[in-house]
Amino acid sequence: MLHAISVPNTCILCPRSRCFGQRNQGSTRFCLRASLPDNNGEFKVEYTPWLVVGLGNPGNKYHGTRHNVGFEMIDQISQSEGIALNTIQSKALVGIGAIGEVPILLAKPQAYMNFSGESVGPLAAYYQVPLRHILLIYDEMSLPNGVLRLQPKGGHGHHNGVKSVMGHLDGSREFPRLCIGIGNPPGAMDMKAYLLQKFSPAERNQINEALEQGVEAVRTLVLNGFNQKITRFNLGQKYKHHKV
Repeated sequence: MLHAISVPNTCILCPRSRCFGQRNQGSTRFCLRASLPDNNGEFKVEYTPWLVVGLGNPGNKYHGTRHNVGFEMIDQISQSEGIALNTIQSKALVGIGAIGEVPILLAKPQAYMNFSGESVGPLAAYYQVPLRHILLIYDEMSLPNGVLRLQPKGGHGHHNGVKSVMGHLDGSREFPRLCIGIGNPPGAMDMKAYLLQKFSPAERNQINEALEQGVEAVRTLVLNGFNQKITRFNLGQKYKHHKV
């Protein structure tokens, strides 16, 4: 089935050339792609879609916990960009829309953190999204609480959700990620207990601020790619809690 999605001034649909997931496909798959008409009504500018995935665990039990900040970022983007998360596909809650003129798929895998790749791999393959346009958003203990870092690629850092995603992307690490700092467990606190704990009021304020900043960073990435603005963003994040 060919899916057409309406966003302002765009035409989204078409089969495309090979990218992730095509070598194993047994049937035709389609991508989302947007073209802008020029003044003569001819289509010239073409946009490759982005798959933006936040990692977390489904259910009220995990809502607001440290391990679910990836879900929270997707919710923030959904609200800011007016992209409704109203479809279930490949074990994920999905929303389809656009940032500017660029088509976007937002996704929150619903098969629990350690099986996140079961959603990301099939979605990327079905919509023929190239690796460079799969943005993974997740919690990162190596960063101070509320500090963000946007990278074009990287390892899994012992994060089980990222491990699962890499495993379903043919083992590749060549995809962007937005890491949201949650800090390390205090003292001898169990790591799992820490990840499933909710934030203190002060920490929550830092996370809320980070979520707003993250939306702007995602917009910049989608519209302009990894440029000097992203470099400055990362530098500003690194020192934002340092008092001068």
